[in-house]
Amino acid sequence: MFFPPDYATSRSRFREAAKRLGWTLHTRQVGGTGPNGEELSIDAAISPGTSAKNVVLISSGLHGVEAPFGTAVQLAVMDEWQRGNAQPAEVRCVFIHGLNPHGYTWERRVDANNVDPNRNFLLSGEEFTGSPKGYRSFDDLLNPQRPPVRWDFWTLRAWWALLRHGLPDLKEAMVVGQYEFPKGLFFGGTGPGETQRVLSEYMQQWMGDCQSAVHLDFHTGLGRWGSYKLLLDGLALTRDLQVQLDRWFGADNYEQDDSKGVAYQPRGSFGPWCMSQNLAKNYLYLVAEFGTYGSAAMLGGLRAENQAQHWGKRDGVVEQEARARLKELFCPADPKWRSTVVERGKKLVRQAVNAMAE
Repeated sequence: MFFPPDYATSRSRFREAAKRLGWTLHTRQVGGTGPNGEELSIDAAISPGTSAKNVVLISSGLHGVEAPFGTAVQLAVMDEWQRGNAQPAEVRCVFIHGLNPHGYTWERRVDANNVDPNRNFLLSGEEFTGSPKGYRSFDDLLNPQRPPVRWDFWTLRAWWALLRHGLPDLKEAMVVGQYEFPKGLFFGGTGPGETQRVLSEYMQQWMGDCQSAVHLDFHTGLGRWGSYKLLLDGLALTRDLQVQLDRWFGADNYEQDDSKGVAYQPRGSFGPWCMSQNLAKNYLYLVAEFGTYGSAAMLGGLRAENQAQHWGKRDGVVEQEARARLKELFCPADPKWRSTVVERGKKLVRQAVNAMAE
């Protein structure tokens, strides 16, 4: 019900839902256009009560192809509140739609420059150079520079690499983020991208003069089917934070970075950047990661779509299959999965609001 079929519909529904609630809407244009020439933008909807010192920030679409789920949660929450189950007035809610509008409208994970936005948020003083140890040796496996074919034995090659190197080393080399291969997977860019530019300029304005904030950034792809984990994204799990997370979201629903688990710590990820911006005295950023298909399938799908984008034909059959597969991997069409994850996403938002209302 809440999953929009495309970016233009998603943005329209988001704006309409915000207006029905009487929220303030901010629209910031970014470069480029969609498949039908539509303008692209990052939209922020802000609840009334600008003097509230406690903020709940819900963001979606940092990885474009994952955006329909994050939007669905935002729309479902706003619909519930519009029907009378309103959020506490003492909490300021900020919903950001389509953090990566190019990726959303073109159904890619990355932006117009093949940059993974969640590898682009380097902190002050860090340089957009280098790649993880071992990434270069996996370049041909991850980024084959040839037109795609239906059968290329990806699964066998991936399992062979896994047996040779082990999951932690393979995971570290592949997904941490790299800044040397512009047409490769997990490319972090050569400088701040448009998403970072917009947020650097406007995020403080959207947050207001707040003291405490909980930020849930919705993603899909990692973990068991339909389940979720709140990933700390580089934040150290102190005893005090553990007690707080247990009380707010329940024990066992969150996870530190661990190469053997769901979480991993990418370079240039969104969370550490947000927490470095002095947006609130107490700022808690959590990746709300919802599981779909297995890791091997996810990586294979990303690889095939990237290969189709750079080395294939736009209208080729194999290429179209790769794009459709990527969309399914990150936003399954299964009705049960969709209803389950939306309900669980709504619960997380309620828990965040209740935490800030304390």
